[in-house]
Amino acid sequence: MKTFSFSILFGLFTLLLPHSSFAQLATPNTAGLAFGHVHLNVSDIEYHKRLWVEHFGGTVIEKGPLTAIKLPNLFLILTQTAPTMGSQATVMDHLGFKVRNIDRFFEKWQVAGFEVDEVFTGAEKQTNAYLTLPDGLYVELQEDQALAQEISGYHLHFYSPDHDSLLTWYTDLFELEIKPRGIITTTTNVPGLNLSFAKTEIKRNPTKGSSIDHIGFEVADLEDFIEKLEAKGIVMDSPYEDIPAIELKVAFFTDPAGTLVELTEGLSDY
Repeated sequence: MKTFSFSILFGLFTLLLPHSSFAQLATPNTAGLAFGHVHLNVSDIEYHKRLWVEHFGGTVIEKGPLTAIKLPNLFLILTQTAPTMGSQATVMDHLGFKVRNIDRFFEKWQVAGFEVDEVFTGAEKQTNAYLTLPDGLYVELQEDQALAQEISGYHLHFYSPDHDSLLTWYTDLFELEIKPRGIITTTTNVPGLNLSFAKTEIKRNPTKGSSIDHIGFEVADLEDFIEKLEAKGIVMDSPYEDIPAIELKVAFFTDPAGTLVELTEGLSDY
């Protein structure tokens, strides 16, 4: 993958925009749950910051030791550490975005020296494409000309030999409904993002340490939410912790397929 140059003036302008000008996380559902973030391991954090600003319209937020990219419907949180593997080697195969004008995205992307892996008609009969970002992060784009913004977070795609049972596990745990996305029937929606589940014959690796290290859900009352999950039999990997340096309350658990999941309280205030 080729190195690319950025417009310095554009980058500075974008970074200096007030945070309030960017979309917030989705409104939580009645259980107090919304999608929060995708946590990426990256080998060069400055490079990734510029990439997500220049090509995806994000804005950089620094909160103590935490670096985040704010995008409509989700945050990307970046940790500078070389990933152990790309996302396609794990259960969390790829991250999906909607794009208002995919040809305009392609033009800018290719001028910067990047390649488009594949262009195809997607599950919702729109123009879709796959991209491989630095550090093996696999990304899907779907054109939506009615989109209010240029780019918005759209879905996460799990790959598992037991994809049906994994979907049921998430819908039962978070009290969600199974709802098809185009011709894909094994999907559900959490406020802000679609969670899609695909069958693979090969068991995928757990996410921890990979390019998509873990995914995160934002909750209104973390201590109460943890109590409800524990009542359903969830064993937390890391218990409730209040971290003033990043203004977040957090806890972690792992799903049956090996996806590390973080629960946060406070990310919506970023």
